[in-house]
Amino acid sequence: MTDCEACGGPGRTQSAMPVLVAEDDAVYRCLLQNLLRRASFEVITVPNGIEALSRAESLNAPRLLILDWVMPGLDGPEVCRRLRSANRAQPYQYILLLTSKDAKADTVTGLEAGADDYLTKPFDSQELLARLRAGTRILELQDRLIATQKQLEYIATHDFLTDLWNRFAWKKLLAAEFERASRNASGIAVLMIDLDHFKKVNDSYGHSAGDEVLHRVGECLHSLIRAYDHAGRYGGEEFIVVAPHHSANDVHEYAERIRSGIARCAVSSGEAEISVTVSIGCVFTDKLTNLCPEKMVQLADHALYDAKKQGRNCVCLDDLSGPAQLIPKLSAKPAAVPGLS
Repeated sequence: MTDCEACGGPGRTQSAMPVLVAEDDAVYRCLLQNLLRRASFEVITVPNGIEALSRAESLNAPRLLILDWVMPGLDGPEVCRRLRSANRAQPYQYILLLTSKDAKADTVTGLEAGADDYLTKPFDSQELLARLRAGTRILELQDRLIATQKQLEYIATHDFLTDLWNRFAWKKLLAAEFERASRNASGIAVLMIDLDHFKKVNDSYGHSAGDEVLHRVGECLHSLIRAYDHAGRYGGEEFIVVAPHHSANDVHEYAERIRSGIARCAVSSGEAEISVTVSIGCVFTDKLTNLCPEKMVQLADHALYDAKKQGRNCVCLDDLSGPAQLIPKLSAKPAAVPGLS
């Protein structure tokens, strides 16, 4: 039974936003719980600073906090300091300090400890609710700003048509994977992928159908790579895949699986069903001596050119041990591609 229930307080209502109340005085704790519940807040109460810090640092912790200044274990300002100094990924928490201290120096101490607002006891209930509503508006504004920032970051790093990484982003990812492969002495593969005869798609069905084909191929490519691989749009109808942690024994099968998977990708345009094939140039190495990311892309591009000379709709692999080799197509029917009809 909670302190509030013992006092005969009302039951919990639908919450506007959860509030953590840390107050060692049982009467004040019950008063705050009743007041906040009537204002449609979900209330969590704790009687000391140690439990307050634990609750505030937990997963999905409340983002509105009302802390008493004087509490057993840890006082309110110390809880503030620890929350503000911790390097946590949690969203910002709005902290209101309650205290009987009303000296100017105490106000400064509380705010410098990390509190956002300060209210002296005995407090006016309407003033407390008004301050909490102000805190709620601040948190909601921050959420909108974070959402906007994430959207802008996505726009800045992704190709708008295919939703794959854009050139700026995949170059950074390639450099990072290249550095990691060099540090760990592990293998890395770069695939250059080009849609065969794509100009005919635009000429026959229009550029809007061509855009839909590019979008669909982007979806297909994303479903075919591994979770830790990176697929991007190189430009036009060309794509690039950066695939770390490969071995010489499996890279050819990986590239061929992508080729055959995209060959099964079809796009409806009016009454027509548009199918496309791709040529892939793949370069693999587990020895990065005298190589750089730009050189890997250049070698993959050369292997792509060889694949086109071989008649398109095929894979040419350059493992740096000799001329690029044509990879035989899969004889077995490829597995179903997730998300494709």
